Amino acid sequence: MARGKIQIKKIENQTNRQVTYSKRRNGLFKKAHELTVLCDAKISIVMISSTQKLHEYISPTITTKAMFDQYQKAVGVDLWNSHYEKMQDNLKKLKEVNRNLRREIRQRMGECLNDLGYEQMVDLIEDMDRSMKLIRDRKYKVIGNQIDTTKKKFRNVEEIHRSLVLEFDARQEDPHYGLVENEGDYNSVLGFPHGGPRIIALRVPPNHHHQHQHQHHPSLHSGASDLTTFALLE
Repeated sequence: MARGKIQIKKIENQTNRQVTYSKRRNGLFKKAHELTVLCDAKISIVMISSTQKLHEYISPTITTKAMFDQYQKAVGVDLWNSHYEKMQDNLKKLKEVNRNLRREIRQRMGECLNDLGYEQMVDLIEDMDRSMKLIRDRKYKVIGNQIDTTKKKFRNVEEIHRSLVLEFDARQEDPHYGLVENEGDYNSVLGFPHGGPRIIALRVPPNHHHQHQHQHHPSLHSGASDLTTFALLE
């Protein structure tokens, strides 16, 4: 049965349009490759889909640049001349802007002032005054931020100092303040300050103290003190 003739018009359904584009693109590239091999032709195909994707085919025996060069030679036109002239004009403008900027920088440094008239000198002074104002404002802002940070650190130090003073006063009022409760065999530990005798005192629970005395010093009676001292090794 013969295939029905397909009406050539835009496919409205986007999915169907993309599928048709992909299939026919591959078929076109296949035909171009066959023509290249069979007839030793040089073929270049450039395709841009509706989604702005670029697809191209170029015969293996030539490059894209060489193809365009042969096209220009065969047709007798220069595809790049107008574009090159625009690039040259743009380059000249950029060089002029660069020269003016360099001259202004030197003038702000006190150089190249001989070519300036009175009004130009006044304008230069006003520009520099505005610039100096912006720099000063920025400097004061940075200094203000540093001052705020320093104040916060100072308040933290003051808080730590107050806590230490309160702790010191508590030690003065309670002689047993600062003993470490370990809830183990030894209930508390007391360290002597620097400069005193290098001795550490351990307060041992009565049962543990009496058991230790009976094991190592059987002659000691159970009424001994529960405060045991040990000399620290140097």
